[in-house]
Amino acid sequence: MKFGLFYELQLPKPYGSDDWDPEDEYRLFHEALDQIELADSLGFDYVFEVEHHHLEEYAHSAAPEIMLAAASQRTKNIRLGHGITLTPPPYNHPGRVAERISTLDLISDGRVEFGTGESSSWNELDAYGIPWDEKKAMWEEGTRTAVRMMTETPFTGIDGNYVQFPERNVVPKPLQKPHPPLWVAGGRRETVLTAARLGMGSLGFSFETPEEAEERVNTYWRIMREECRPIGEAVNPGLIVLSQFACAPTEEEAQRRSGDGGAFFSFALNHFYSPMTGPHHAHGRTNIFKEFNDTPEEERMARIQARSQDQLADLVRTETALAEKEPENENARALWRAARARAAVGTPDQVRDFVKSYEDSHQDVMLFIAQSGSRKHEDIMESIDLFGRNVLPEFKERHETEHVKWRNERLEQFQFEVNSSI
Repeated sequence: MKFGLFYELQLPKPYGSDDWDPEDEYRLFHEALDQIELADSLGFDYVFEVEHHHLEEYAHSAAPEIMLAAASQRTKNIRLGHGITLTPPPYNHPGRVAERISTLDLISDGRVEFGTGESSSWNELDAYGIPWDEKKAMWEEGTRTAVRMMTETPFTGIDGNYVQFPERNVVPKPLQKPHPPLWVAGGRRETVLTAARLGMGSLGFSFETPEEAEERVNTYWRIMREECRPIGEAVNPGLIVLSQFACAPTEEEAQRRSGDGGAFFSFALNHFYSPMTGPHHAHGRTNIFKEFNDTPEEERMARIQARSQDQLADLVRTETALAEKEPENENARALWRAARARAAVGTPDQVRDFVKSYEDSHQDVMLFIAQSGSRKHEDIMESIDLFGRNVLPEFKERHETEHVKWRNERLEQFQFEVNSSI
């Protein structure tokens, strides 16, 4: 199994303030670059950066292509992942996507992972005029078109439902041929099946258990073998799982360092994605971090499960031990796990044991959410260092022997060209 870092670039507001201090965002970005540089020096394989818009406090990563370009000049080997580029055309025209991905691939010596997605946040979809029931179709047309633009000379044009563009030779072309590895993000099982059918890697946001991860691995490879019709000119068989992350010399110190990271990650995500709160966010005025700290844990869990104010009141009133009960709804379950589930938090030995359970399920990559909530930069740096020196080497060795052999046995059944960094 390979490892990487995953960034939303979270920046909670100070508890008693309606705004950040003047240099907070400057510090956030430069500290993240320091973390990525350290991870590269220790042999981490990936960094993935999200694209989100207007999700203040939860995600300040609005231009990942610029952040990854900066990282490319401070690193040598780490793969630079878009996790994701929003490819519905109202967000990003496919011509601009193709140009940006190709340029980043050239200046990074061919280290780009092209992750794609559609978004599920009302704040983003509404701002860019994207109807909920059309976003998936927009994502697919935008992604297909961007890939064609990277591979066709010249691009022969399109008159689609969402993209109209004449014949042009879109330059530059990426260094990786025929194009960088393709991924699609999502937390639902259906997205995993879509990834397999289109020959894309699955960037999983569901915080799965090892048992669920194993079932997903088996289903993904079966669907890719039996039903794949590639969206690009090469397939990228691969599965990624996310985990919160904090590593320290003692379990107590790791828990302290982890702090509110996982819980705030889940709370802020639910704030923007819930039909109860997302449409009513007071832009530039709401202090999500203060609301998080002022809300009892039981009610936080209730908010994840509730789909209406009446249901929320009922859940809180009945005191149903929500902190210990997983929601049945798939999206809510992912949020619950982000806040409460097992994670890569502990001593190097404890983190090793946690990660090993996913390695046994033949997971390809685990991405660590090290930067979230109010976690401190120095604690994140030491977590990366401890894992990189004490845990990573043994997994890297097994990956190059046991896991690569396991993958090759399955890849022999494919008739498609494969372009994968795994």
